Amino acid sequence: MTEMQKLYLLVPLAPLAGALVAGLFGWLIGRALSHWVTIIGVLISFAASLLIFQDALAGHVFNGSVYTWLTAGETRFEIGFLIDRLSALMMVVVTFVSLMVHIYTIGYMRDDPGYQRFFSYISLFTFSMLMLVMSNNFLQLFFGWEAVGLVSYLLIGFWFTRPTAIYANLKAFLVNRVGDFGFLLGIGMVLAYFGTLDYAAVFSMAPELAGMKIALLEGQDWQLMSVICILLFVGAMGKSAQFPLHVWLPDSMEGPTPISALIHAATMVTAGIFMVARMSPLFELSETALSFVIVIGAITALFMALVAIVQTDIKRVIAYSTLSQLGYMTVALGASAYSAAIFHLMTHAFFKAVLFLGAGSVIIAMHHQQDMRHMGGLRKYMPITYLTMLIGALANAGLPPFSGFFSKDSIIEAVGLSAIPGAGFAYLAILAGVFVGGFYSFRLVFYTFHGEERFRHAAPAGHDHDDHGHHGPVVPHESPWVVTVPLLLLAIPSVAAGWLVGPMLFGGYFSDAIFIAHDHHALAHMAEEFHGIWAMMLHSVATLPFWLAASGAGTAWFLYIRRPELPALIKAKFSLISTILENKYGFDAFNDFFFAGGARLLGRSLWRGGDVWLIDGLFVNGTARLVGWSSALIRHVQSGYIYHYAFAMIIGVFLMISLFVK
Repeated sequence: MTEMQKLYLLVPLAPLAGALVAGLFGWLIGRALSHWVTIIGVLISFAASLLIFQDALAGHVFNGSVYTWLTAGETRFEIGFLIDRLSALMMVVVTFVSLMVHIYTIGYMRDDPGYQRFFSYISLFTFSMLMLVMSNNFLQLFFGWEAVGLVSYLLIGFWFTRPTAIYANLKAFLVNRVGDFGFLLGIGMVLAYFGTLDYAAVFSMAPELAGMKIALLEGQDWQLMSVICILLFVGAMGKSAQFPLHVWLPDSMEGPTPISALIHAATMVTAGIFMVARMSPLFELSETALSFVIVIGAITALFMALVAIVQTDIKRVIAYSTLSQLGYMTVALGASAYSAAIFHLMTHAFFKAVLFLGAGSVIIAMHHQQDMRHMGGLRKYMPITYLTMLIGALANAGLPPFSGFFSKDSIIEAVGLSAIPGAGFAYLAILAGVFVGGFYSFRLVFYTFHGEERFRHAAPAGHDHDDHGHHGPVVPHESPWVVTVPLLLLAIPSVAAGWLVGPMLFGGYFSDAIFIAHDHHALAHMAEEFHGIWAMMLHSVATLPFWLAASGAGTAWFLYIRRPELPALIKAKFSLISTILENKYGFDAFNDFFFAGGARLLGRSLWRGGDVWLIDGLFVNGTARLVGWSSALIRHVQSGYIYHYAFAMIIGVFLMISLFVK
């Protein structure tokens, strides 16, 4: 094994070792050692990822097996790594954000009784995510996929004494099972038709099977590649919270805030985006699948952004923002702009982690109050948190020179140039989403940090913490350094990461890892028009997205600073729209009624019909009654009189002779 291969192994195994030590021996080694062992594990992983990233930049690609898990006939199921520029970038993003979250957690979870358990979980989550992004085959991809789902279930329900947390983690688990069922079917079809689960082998065989048709229903032929890609994308819809499997993500805010930043900004929810980009050699062979992807992404990008404008819980605003941004990434995938999707994934990981961790800093200062209606005027008490959240909001709104501008604008441009069916609808949806994004981003900033101080009369809340011991008036203060340093470190790439737009999108950075068909040339057209980041920023001032984002921010300023009485009047005027948005389009109510209610009805029917009537009534009690009834009959024969027995013997002999003679 070469030195580089040892380094590949170190990346996932260092966080795993930290997770095992903190999880199994946390009670013995105490709090301080638990957080040090997990932080050092992730730090080692981050340092190794940087070295691997440099190696990938030099043009080195590794694709090989590490361990053969089992062999079934001709098929080998292996643990292996594919290290190219795509996976190297993902490794750096995952380990960096995870490291910042680990440090931040020391301050955020300081008083929590489950301190060691929490560190063990987030370290285990980092290991699972790294196994997913480094995999070179579908089996390991599925292992990482399910492992991040399992750990997210444990983390969302971390405060298991709270019914809302248990409801949220069960909901996340069940909704993800729907997506994972499709994902597993897709992997099964890959194995059935390709005879292997190795990426390289599948991708090399894919063009030969591109025209193959299969009969799913009698008399209806489907293109094999479309079926496989759509099934794989159903998995991405669950994990990356795309309509209509998006319902779990806002509820997952019941978990502690560091989890919101780690799982729901930078890593787990981007697994689906990464997977589709990795599968580009398959998706490029099916225009049907790309069309499906772009339409689903467009619906998510616009309609989830609209829900964010009526939320009052600071974390839920950012959760719906995440849904919308994931929609943008999905739209980019559908337009064959895979590198733009991964680029936005990277920039979004930084600025969304800033927003979530900044929200956590506000929640600490407000004694675990999450309702923005009980905030206001916080910027003079929390200058560092305010500055970092303002940077996050500017990047989220897509205003130059912040990172979100470069990636979001590239996506909008690529979709505008795309000829995929559904691209026209997607273009209008994401353009409208730019205005809404500017509005909700600055609504959050103005509502929380500007205007009158509404917290003087607010009762402290124990909503995001198990610590309910605060009493008296709320007096906010800046958070400790373990909270603010990660915020500042994440704010730097939130400003600057977008400046890599040239090499990332137009410099052939992903040329080894991502395949684009010749007739899908949106990014190639954009490359001809790209003349550097300064020209891009100057040109943006004359484009519609810039003015839509700016007018969204201006509208938020007018409604929440200049005329703060207006939002209530608008809400009253448009009460129907407001009610629809507050009820999240009725998805939760429908799911509770149709799926949960249907499952309960089915369960009750099976219990009454199967358990009570058939098993207990017919089999258990029925056999007992049958035995009793037959015993009662036989009892009459056993009378004790000799002549009765003699008579029975004569009848018996007569019957035997009759049979014999016959």
